[in-house]
Amino acid sequence: MSTKELLINEIEQVPESLLNEVLDFVHFLKAKIIREGIASAVASESSLGKDWLKTEEDEAWQNL
Repeated sequence: MSTKELLINEIEQVPESLLNEVLDFVHFLKAKIIREGIASAVASESSLGKDWLKTEEDEAWQNL
């Protein structure tokens, strides 16, 4: 059985009164994934920016 199927089985056993809390947690996890992706992109930008600002880079992309 896949993890997704196991999770669905577990959710089906959660009392209705707690389902909003489960949903909130799923939303939290999705937001965490987005935040981590943005943080990674920002960290990459500073290190890659050194190369992007070189004259050679401007010349290489000039004809596009």
